[in-house]
Amino acid sequence: MIAAIVFDFDGVLADSEPLHLRAYQEVLSSMGATLPREEYYARYLGYDDQGVFLAVSEDRGWGLTGAQISTLIAEKTEAFEQIVAGEDVLYIGASDCVQRLAAIWPLGIASGAQRQDIEPIIRRGGIDRFFRFIVAAGDTLESKPAPDPYLRAAELHAVPPSSCVAIEDSRWGIRSAKTAGMWCIGITTTYPVSSLMEADTIVTSLSEITPELIRSLHSG
Repeated sequence: MIAAIVFDFDGVLADSEPLHLRAYQEVLSSMGATLPREEYYARYLGYDDQGVFLAVSEDRGWGLTGAQISTLIAEKTEAFEQIVAGEDVLYIGASDCVQRLAAIWPLGIASGAQRQDIEPIIRRGGIDRFFRFIVAAGDTLESKPAPDPYLRAAELHAVPPSSCVAIEDSRWGIRSAKTAGMWCIGITTTYPVSSLMEADTIVTSLSEITPELIRSLHSG
């Protein structure tokens, strides 16, 4: 039976992917580099900050050191915080969905975002009290698409991964959840259905994620 739910954050609960892109663009522009929207969504979106800057460095032949990447991550975090300050970034229906599921199952978050990026947004949206934990960037040895974040989420829920449902918006996140052994709902907020086919079922909005849908995954 389904015993717990794990939400991804960016692109699932929060319409924050465009804001992350703006923050990356600000940091990279200071280095004389550009990051087109199409390249970000096709190549980098599924990674945490470290993974993005490592991949950008590799793709552009920069050979950035660990210390340089750490500096870029700090600059990007500051830029992101300034961009989201005072904004309501949660998707319409996010609060209702969280409360609907929290009435039945314990909830957690497993994200590649920085913890300091997530916490202010869910506090401002009034949904922080519904989550037992956040697995954020740096909390596991490997980030998505590796299974580590979702395996850690199952540990924190104290249930087997096979009793958990993950809610994801990207093929990287879906692969992470499925490799961990979880059920997975894909949501088309960021990518089309064709990119989410590894999920067990696909929805177009948070309003479609109901207790009945959750239960149907296991019974089906």
